[in-house]
Amino acid sequence: MKQGCYTALITPFKNDGIDYQEIEKLIEFQIENRISGILVFGTTGESPTIEPNEQTSLIDFAGKLIKDRTMFIAGTGSNNTAKTLKSTEYAVKAGADAALLVDPYYNGPSSLEIRKEYISPVAKAFPQTEIIPYIIPSRTGTKLFAEDMAILKEEFSNIKAVKEATGDFDNMKKIRYFCPENFSIFSGDDANTYKMMTDPDILASGVISVISNIAPKAIADMVSFINKGEQDKAKTIAFAMAPLFNLVTFGVSEKTPYGEVFYKFKNPLPIKTAMNILGMPAGRCRRPLGKMTKDGVDMIIRAIRKVHSADPEILKPIANFFNVDIIERINNSDYITDLFYS
Repeated sequence: MKQGCYTALITPFKNDGIDYQEIEKLIEFQIENRISGILVFGTTGESPTIEPNEQTSLIDFAGKLIKDRTMFIAGTGSNNTAKTLKSTEYAVKAGADAALLVDPYYNGPSSLEIRKEYISPVAKAFPQTEIIPYIIPSRTGTKLFAEDMAILKEEFSNIKAVKEATGDFDNMKKIRYFCPENFSIFSGDDANTYKMMTDPDILASGVISVISNIAPKAIADMVSFINKGEQDKAKTIAFAMAPLFNLVTFGVSEKTPYGEVFYKFKNPLPIKTAMNILGMPAGRCRRPLGKMTKDGVDMIIRAIRKVHSADPEILKPIANFFNVDIIERINNSDYITDLFYS
């Protein structure tokens, strides 16, 4: 993977399955705004709820649209190595340039087992395809260690990047220390991208982004400015985007008949809610993901308003491509009535 911003694309659904017409619009929107690559079938794309036949159809469809226009990454990881090998084989046949392998979730292998029984077999089976480990212990309950990451990098020439979403800057620095050359660290957390790229002990190459679903040009520009050494320009964008970066996952307090509770809304619910508010094709999340509270929706609207107030150019590509009035969308309550539990 080259330096840049890669979008972890959402999957729009309709009653009888995936809405391919809307996916095509989203892919064209990303490519028009000079994104470095597109990841399909990731966590943001709700991979846990997509059926096997839907996965193959989605990868086929996206591959035909993306291939040779920007980098095509397929999320093929799972908690089953045999399944991951089959998924990766299909993605490679569909033209994927790279496969993203999230750490195996729930069954909890050690880092040693992740290296030897999961990533190594896939990297060995597909030597011409870039294999990108994805470390996100908050989702998986397990974690590939920096030491094992370094061993993989030495053993396989097709492992030359990692998506790092631990939130642990010491871990990021350790990966860079063990992999100082010819290896790319990509932020898996929008809110940490600027710091990861500008920290001399991390020097991340870019981001695999959630928020670039709605602001691909702005985030691509931010990453490009950092890589060109224009940190002041990048910092201006990062500051303007911060309200949305902080909503990839967020929580709100809610009163119940039995006391106050704190509900945490995780990706992709917030980004899909924001896209629906802005008039972009997104649809509902698949169960068990659902909706958020009215306070949660209000937080997202306030964040969008702050971003638009700080720099109207950030959301202008949405207005132009999808023919919507941003100000009207974020000030008309009719657009949010179905986005929260009443």
